[in-house]
Amino acid sequence: MKLPVPFIQLPLLFDAAALAAEVAAFDEGMWRPHPTGMPGNSALPLVTVEGDPARGDSLEGPMRPTPALLASPYLMQVLGSLRAVIGRVRLMRLSGRAEVNLHVDTDYYWNERVRVHVPILTQPTVRFTCGDAQVNMAAGECWIFDTWRLHHVLNDDDSPRIHLVVDSVGGADFWDLVNAGRPHTAPRAGWAAGHVAPGCGAVPELMFESVNSQSPMSLWELRGHMSFVFAEVEPQPRLEPVGRLASAFVSRWQTLWFRHGTNETALPEYTALLDAFLRQVMPVARGIALRNGADLSDAILGLLKRAVRRENAPASSEESSRSGPVRNAAAAKTADGRDDFERPVFIVSPPRSGSTLLFETLSRSPDAYTIGGESHGLIEGMPELDTAARGHVSNRLDENDATPAIAAALRERFRNRVFDRQLRKPGPGPVRLLEKTPKNSLRIPFLHKVFPDAMFVYLYRDPREVLASMLEAWESGGFRTYPQLRGWTGPPWSLLLTPGWQEWAGRPLVDIVAAQWETTTRILLEDLAALPPGRCVVARYEALLDNPGREIDRLCAAVGFGWDEAVGDGLPVARHTVSAPQEGKWRRRQAEITPLLQRISTTADRAARFASR
Repeated sequence: MKLPVPFIQLPLLFDAAALAAEVAAFDEGMWRPHPTGMPGNSALPLVTVEGDPARGDSLEGPMRPTPALLASPYLMQVLGSLRAVIGRVRLMRLSGRAEVNLHVDTDYYWNERVRVHVPILTQPTVRFTCGDAQVNMAAGECWIFDTWRLHHVLNDDDSPRIHLVVDSVGGADFWDLVNAGRPHTAPRAGWAAGHVAPGCGAVPELMFESVNSQSPMSLWELRGHMSFVFAEVEPQPRLEPVGRLASAFVSRWQTLWFRHGTNETALPEYTALLDAFLRQVMPVARGIALRNGADLSDAILGLLKRAVRRENAPASSEESSRSGPVRNAAAAKTADGRDDFERPVFIVSPPRSGSTLLFETLSRSPDAYTIGGESHGLIEGMPELDTAARGHVSNRLDENDATPAIAAALRERFRNRVFDRQLRKPGPGPVRLLEKTPKNSLRIPFLHKVFPDAMFVYLYRDPREVLASMLEAWESGGFRTYPQLRGWTGPPWSLLLTPGWQEWAGRPLVDIVAAQWETTTRILLEDLAALPPGRCVVARYEALLDNPGREIDRLCAAVGFGWDEAVGDGLPVARHTVSAPQEGKWRRRQAEITPLLQRISTTADRAARFASR
């Protein structure tokens, strides 16, 4: 929920020691990994759909207390003191030296709810950043923050951090508490929080969410969401066609609403209208930034994707869906005994080669299933594959890492997360997975072992352009993957972690980037050459820009994807673009890049030959 300031401290103070004692009584097996597999992040569900701990990541359905909460009187008392309608509630643990990645919550769920934090175990050095503000939430305090701004949490201590985290739409009494609260910039003098001691007074009856959304979304709610998100965009020429599409969409929704209201027989009409709008608007809105740094296309999708409840939609949960625990190795097969994946397609390239553009275009194929983004958390969320747990050696994985148990688990994690272009979960039978993550350029033998019939699309781009874009990414600060990398004395580490990174400490950034590109490309080409014949397809970035329709048709034919859309004369700006694409843009940095070319010439020549096959 958007707030007037980044942080507000509520006038409540709890007994952190008493809360810690109740938390200590919980068995370790009750903690669940983060739904995206974010390293070092875990949670213990306290209020979930139907009170089922196994549904701790779901966001739709009647919220009820879990057995863990019912056995914890002081935790119940804390929730009651908020005097709010309670949604999902979890204990959220951040292990030592872990962090919550920088992000914005643009989903429909977060637009309606505030998130309350009560620190239970923490240290003075734990830093919570929201927008341009930073606070340390002390044990026992009670805070809310603006989830609509970019936010990030870092635990730079070896001890874990545990917060009680409550999602709530609030209520009249709750907002009275907020109005009596203290913005983070306000002085503490003259302001005090009331102490809520364990067992003092009767616990008020808790109010739990029973309704989370309406299907179809009412005209007035839909209109409000669209007005909100467009008010968050700085005026720019590219916004005009998006606004026209949105205005026409709302008008058509109004027609359906006054004709049918919530009549279920009209759901197919609502669904068709929503899908048509998303297909039209997403390519046009992509690359338009909101004031909070989020992408307009992500915000539109996040706010509207649940405007009609779909029978086979991804489970409504944090980051849209989550992968459940591995049941057994047999889960890697479908009910009729066929394999769960058929010729999955992995786009591989050095970072900043245009792979996001290619991925977002191919994901519009009616045959493609994706997880909606990159698979960093999904892969590295498995303890055996966690880069930090492996000592930050690199992001490299080979066939020896793909044990039968890991392969079965990873296949199931992907299967549980994928959806098609209309946000539908797959039915029985194998699916055509499409995935792109630059780190996977260092994992081809591993992926080939996990998915034996996988196909790899190598995206080639002029190294001069890639080096310029990589430099821009490092300097922007928006691509920091390992900002606290031990043993590294250079700028905060960005992009993928390549083997041999330790040797580049203290070197100029241009040398670091050149070594990063050369190492990635050399390993990538060696691994592609070792694949069985017919498993690698080459895509060229300049062909994608010069004649996108012809190049997409060629690639779809090569990997066996259907295609039923007109690409047009150009492609949308990819969501991870730092600055607008422009022919010859790398020449602005020609003085820095030209001396590097001789150093990388052997690998660059090999890449050009490979791409010309």
